[in-house]
Amino acid sequence: MNINSKEIFKTLNPNKIWVPVAIGIGIVVYLFVSDPDFTADKLNLVFDAELWPLFLALLVILIRDTGYVYRIKVLTNHDLTWESSIYVIILWEFASAVTPSVVGGTTIVVFVLMKEGIKFGRALAYVMLTAILDNFFFLVMSPLALLYSKDELFPNSEDMQVQLGNSLQVLFWISYGLITLYTSIMAYALLIRPRGFKWFLLKLGNIPFIRRWKHHLNNHGDEVILASKQLIGKRGRYWLTVLLFTFLIWIARYAVLNCLVSAFAEVSWNQHLLIFCRHLMMWIVMLVSPTPGSSGTAEFFFNQFFYEFLGDYTIVTNILWRMLTYYPYLLLGAIFLPRWIRRVFFKKKKEEKAPSVEMLK
Repeated sequence: MNINSKEIFKTLNPNKIWVPVAIGIGIVVYLFVSDPDFTADKLNLVFDAELWPLFLALLVILIRDTGYVYRIKVLTNHDLTWESSIYVIILWEFASAVTPSVVGGTTIVVFVLMKEGIKFGRALAYVMLTAILDNFFFLVMSPLALLYSKDELFPNSEDMQVQLGNSLQVLFWISYGLITLYTSIMAYALLIRPRGFKWFLLKLGNIPFIRRWKHHLNNHGDEVILASKQLIGKRGRYWLTVLLFTFLIWIARYAVLNCLVSAFAEVSWNQHLLIFCRHLMMWIVMLVSPTPGSSGTAEFFFNQFFYEFLGDYTIVTNILWRMLTYYPYLLLGAIFLPRWIRRVFFKKKKEEKAPSVEMLK
């Protein structure tokens, strides 16, 4: 994997935070203006929130982020310090917030881990394994959500049918199939037969219209073999720990919304489960969003999925949800990125030349 420092810092540019913020705010303003019952007083509905569920939402976010930090420590065999783990997670979340979900931030995270003292092969192995674990959660929980909620999983209001028809169901199955295929290939390549995966890539490179990329395919095969070697001999406790924390992290991620809904509406236990299931489905739409951090897409579909639970409180809950689960990571990234650069390029006196100020512009 050819990691270009200049390209990395172009992506991790603090100035880019205004793009997703502007898109998100633009969609929220559109939702307000397009509401026939819109009045300025609707913004005051935020003061109707009960404080205990809001506090619980903050607690769940803290649990989720602590889980992320501890999981990366376990993945790296505790070679990362707590400080390094916190920096890695903050920059990982920041990279996810400023890049489209369909693009991903694998190269960026590998670069960050390498600058924290993890060698390339291990860094690549940990990032690939993380993607496999996260996708595994989705692949397991989505069928359970379908079985539980049945016909109630996708919004079926009249407005929804006019705008999207059955496209959400179609999008779900397409996304689920692609994620299943992608995760299966990654798991096979990393955990089962990395050399067999390289052989397949080389055969693929013999196809005439793909031959121009044969060198890159060969290099990628070597990278996967190198990464796979880093996971040989891991004990059952290692796999069980990272798997349990993966499920804890994602359950906490979705549970934040349940807390926020409880702050504005009385919902039964069954409705909480349905909200959790719908959040899982909405995540699919966010995964294929072309905008940075799914900004705009998330705000728009939130109203479609959760209006029946929140009514007039939908938009203010929408705003709170993004303020707690998305925008803080843009701010934290902008604050911690310069500190991390000083830490790994100057204080640790790495051989690589420190990035110039121009790289961050």
